[in-house]
Amino acid sequence: MSAVPAPPSTAALRISGRAYRYVPLDRLLPPEELAAVPYAVRILLENVARRSPEALAAVRARIRGEGPPCEVPVLPNRVMLHDTTCLPALADFAAMRDSVAELGGDPAGLRPAVPVDLVVDHSVVVEEYGHAGALERNLRVDFRRNHERYAFIRWAERALTGFRVVPPGTGIIHQVNMESLARVVWPTEAADGGPPLLHPDLLVATDSHTPMINALGVVGWGVGGLEGQAAMVGEPVAIPFPEVVGVRLTGRLAPGVGATDLALTLTELLRATGVVDRFVEFTGDGVDTLGWAERAAVANMAPEYGATCVFFPYDEETARYLRLSGRDAGHRELVDAYLTAQGLKRLPGAPEPRFDAVIDLDLGSVEPSLAGPSLPHQRVPLSSVPASFRAAAGDRAVAGVRAATAAHSDPVYGEPVPAGPVAIASITSCTNTANPALMIQAGLLARRAAEAGLRPRPWVKTSLSPGSRVVERYLADAGLLAALESVGFHLAGFGCMTCIGNSGPLEPRMAELADAGHEPVAVLSGNRNFAGRVNPRVSYSYLASPPLVVAYALAGSVLRDLTREPLGHDAHGRPVFLADVWPGDEEVAEVVAASVRPEMFRENTERLRDGTEHWRRLSGRDGVRHAWDPDSTYLRRPPYLTGLAREAAGPPVVASARALLRLGDDVTTDHISPAGAIPRDSAAGRWLAERGTAPRDLNQYATRRSNHEVMLRGAFTNAAVANLLLPEGERGRGGHARTVDGGAVLPVYEAAAGYRAAGVPLLLFAGRNYGAGSSRDWAAKAQALLGVRAVIAESFERIHRSNLIGMGVLPIEFEPGDGAGRYGLTGEEEFDLLGLDEPTPGTNPVVLRVRRPRGGGETRIPLRLRLHSRQEVAYLRHGGILPYVVRKAVG
Repeated sequence: MSAVPAPPSTAALRISGRAYRYVPLDRLLPPEELAAVPYAVRILLENVARRSPEALAAVRARIRGEGPPCEVPVLPNRVMLHDTTCLPALADFAAMRDSVAELGGDPAGLRPAVPVDLVVDHSVVVEEYGHAGALERNLRVDFRRNHERYAFIRWAERALTGFRVVPPGTGIIHQVNMESLARVVWPTEAADGGPPLLHPDLLVATDSHTPMINALGVVGWGVGGLEGQAAMVGEPVAIPFPEVVGVRLTGRLAPGVGATDLALTLTELLRATGVVDRFVEFTGDGVDTLGWAERAAVANMAPEYGATCVFFPYDEETARYLRLSGRDAGHRELVDAYLTAQGLKRLPGAPEPRFDAVIDLDLGSVEPSLAGPSLPHQRVPLSSVPASFRAAAGDRAVAGVRAATAAHSDPVYGEPVPAGPVAIASITSCTNTANPALMIQAGLLARRAAEAGLRPRPWVKTSLSPGSRVVERYLADAGLLAALESVGFHLAGFGCMTCIGNSGPLEPRMAELADAGHEPVAVLSGNRNFAGRVNPRVSYSYLASPPLVVAYALAGSVLRDLTREPLGHDAHGRPVFLADVWPGDEEVAEVVAASVRPEMFRENTERLRDGTEHWRRLSGRDGVRHAWDPDSTYLRRPPYLTGLAREAAGPPVVASARALLRLGDDVTTDHISPAGAIPRDSAAGRWLAERGTAPRDLNQYATRRSNHEVMLRGAFTNAAVANLLLPEGERGRGGHARTVDGGAVLPVYEAAAGYRAAGVPLLLFAGRNYGAGSSRDWAAKAQALLGVRAVIAESFERIHRSNLIGMGVLPIEFEPGDGAGRYGLTGEEEFDLLGLDEPTPGTNPVVLRVRRPRGGGETRIPLRLRLHSRQEVAYLRHGGILPYVVRKAVG
């Protein structure tokens, strides 16, 4: 066995009179070579040199353009989770401890190897809105519904060393990360008592919008819950050596154009360019004109265009944010000194790194925009919103609704309900509520609108759910919280809420009108607008800046052109236009400067882990192992961690399989495994009702992810799921499949049960971008537990491909230009996958042998099994990440 290379030598650095050590990059590459390396790759290079020196030679060769493709084993210094990924992760952790004990190991030995932060932000729902008590009432409902889940978190706080919690009612994971948790540079104390070792803050988190932190010069990206669990116990997060796309910015944003407009423009541009699995890094003089908040909005949208990392190197603007957000002077000096010494600070006049590709954007070309009506990269100029809705909903339907309602007032609302009604208007999500300028602009617009006598239309459900309590503080200090309340935007909670789908029920009369033919629309300041995501009754949603959310609440319809038509009329009947109430950039900047202060952030950080009285009253069980309650409807020991064998079974074998589903393009994780409210008439709702759960407490699928019985019954139930193996008339609403004997068509959960009982493995076919959207490990877990052994798609989104491997499911691609539609599949065929004997990192040629019924002959289809690393090969051999971790812990 060859010796493992020693870590490179360190250099000394003295900051404020204290000695530190660091691994100097200019000893790994000559300075002239280092200057040509993208900044994000420099940080990966440092991590490999310090933590995985055995991989350094291959990584350094790839940086120089030499040698074969290689993987980069990244060892993050911390991991972040939010509650809807953390609860199943903690349940898996508890079950892994059980499995370790059952196989003769020490369960206490399985614990986090790096600091882990959980931010509880995805459970609270907009049940109450539009009044001063909404915040407290929603919090009470949250704790009543989720008491068992939160008590389980309390158990984990005691049972897992290094596991820390930011309690409910505090903020959203990415905003909390930016404002309080990110350190940019991390000092690690030396075991020998010597000087601390400085290195870049590098993290992974179980949410796809983790790249928001890239705005601060911190490398971090989203991983699935399974990969996150492996990182927690010290396993490397292995990625292919990244291609880096440079985005060269020139000019500056025009007056009246903001962060949301820029983020949506780049989302459209980069999705069209194709940056899936790639790093994006910003360069050019235009970067200097962007504030930290504009950068954060752009980076937050990374999963919407598919990039792994969206990097803005540390510079003077980053330093200003660290000062604004209350980081202490000593740490700020440490950050600046280390990054300058390492060549990781972007300095004026520095040479542009060498990128694999470069895209140019003139910031002056960006215009006010929204995105919709169903995808975040469907950017539309403000003036084109009505046309975009008509194109999606259909002119005939829009005209029919208008004719039916315009002639008379609605009996409940006292006025006609227009077509394209805005049923939900929500200022929500870390994407935009992290931006003081946008929030203050929304408040100023609300004040002017209220002074003109404008109010939201009565069918609009309005809500304000910021990602940090700092937002409440500065809006109140500026006198703008009351202004927002005057037009219906009362605080509803501090969490993702509407953005994640926790929008609560529609206004009751609007729900009735939706049943009668109206197409309700949502306008939100979030980052995703897939059909049914914001609310199961809402097929069309638009992403917008906070001030435009207020404007659409006042207008009441997306068919009103806000560039030409009035928002409403004042007390004298005079029209009030958007331009009349829109605050100018200078006015906004003045209010921001006067109202947003470092002590607000500092005091918020000091109270970050205190929680509300509801949290402090909670108690949890003690013990190394969790005591499962067999009657629980929230927490059950997962079946994929029950009865594990001590040894891995070996290479995967898929023979005599059948096709469960054939799906089209752009199937998201929301389609596969929903996050929103559990309908009472659904299979999951009926299962819960049979166990005594009241209809009001069915909660969301997102909060039931630690109960496989609920999650399996919810898989593929999204109304937009269509199984292309079935004739159009048999597809129904939501996923259906033919039974194993071919005699019936049933919902996916029921049909799959018959195949499992018969021991028949299943395949799933899909088109392009399979698994887009949230980093939802249950989208992979559900398929694995349904019996799916391989997904054969035209392409995969990054995190879902990784999650499938994490559950032992093979992610296999068609050759370019090929797809399932070419082969006339009916679901009656039998399939064998050939070539799985010795998978290796890279592209593995695989053949799908198709055996058609009734003497229909045989077809062989060439395919590709994509594995990015030796780690992924090992996970597949063990049947997934979790069995791998258990067996490694047992030894």
